[in-house]
Amino acid sequence: MYDYMKALQERFDEKQLEHLVYAVQSAREGLRDGVDAESRRKLLRLMDAQNALLVEAKLMSFMAGFKLAAGIAGELGAPYSFDTDEEQKAKEMITNG
Repeated sequence: MYDYMKALQERFDEKQLEHLVYAVQSAREGLRDGVDAESRRKLLRLMDAQNALLVEAKLMSFMAGFKLAAGIAGELGAPYSFDTDEEQKAKEMITNG
């Protein structure tokens, strides 16, 4: 289930915003220049842990939204099928390609 949700998230999720990635890189470089090696290692471990937490929180948020949407769709009588959606996209690519 976890892998399935990750695959769905990758399909529906927006990509990273370039300006935010640049801001994080700039801040990281600024901090890196002003600290000693031990502090830099601690800072990098903290950033790694924060990134891992962010990835997990993002996936949990996606899963909650997906479950909510699936519940609403079920109540409306229109169940979502990932396979059917993929087949439809493939057909569109063949006819438009």
